[in-house]
Amino acid sequence: MLNQESKIELTKEYFIQQSELYGKEFYADVDFSFAAKSAGPETLSEFNLKIQNCQDCPLSKSRTQVVFGSGNPRAKLMCVGEAPGYEEDKQGKPFVGAAGQLLDKILAAIGFNREEVYIANIVKCRPPGNRDPEPKEVAECLPFLKKQIAMIQPKCILALGRVAAQNLLATRQSLSSLRRTVQQFENIQVVVTYHPAALLRNPQWKRQTWEDVQTLRKLYDKIVGDKPPILSKASET
Repeated sequence: MLNQESKIELTKEYFIQQSELYGKEFYADVDFSFAAKSAGPETLSEFNLKIQNCQDCPLSKSRTQVVFGSGNPRAKLMCVGEAPGYEEDKQGKPFVGAAGQLLDKILAAIGFNREEVYIANIVKCRPPGNRDPEPKEVAECLPFLKKQIAMIQPKCILALGRVAAQNLLATRQSLSSLRRTVQQFENIQVVVTYHPAALLRNPQWKRQTWEDVQTLRKLYDKIVGDKPPILSKASET
């Protein structure tokens, strides 16, 4: 029985023979599915390289670099934010500024560290002046995020802020409304809370955020159950 490499070599030989007989243009009924399978599934690193030169929306003209995402490619928990900011645009990683430091504390409060989760944004290039991404920009970039989610296959998602939640869930519901119940994205459980940058401007929202991430941890324990219990009562971030 021929292996995949032998099949590919025979196919190459066939096309060489046909081109010699019929010239450059000819038609053949050939099943290429085995060739695609032999290449193996695309990795996150390969996908990252593929979109680094994306020019699909105006944000490509003002960005320093594409901020793809970072973390564990097999993470069971994924955090989704809005867009890169100044520091993220400069360093090429999501949530590395003050908001990122606060996110690290929020995750630590429920027993997670940055290395074991995966973090990405709705759009992968910084909007000028840190404005909200426009609908056209989201429309071009959201398929990239959806592909990341499909590749990582997390069990839970923490949606950070109104822009992230509304665009991920394809809804115009308010943030306060979305926070009230656990949401779903393609059979993945989604907990919605405030963006860390909003918490820096509005510290009074930290209590609600603590309630949200406690809900997330309980949900994670129910679905995954691979984390040790938090023995001491974590303080509010």
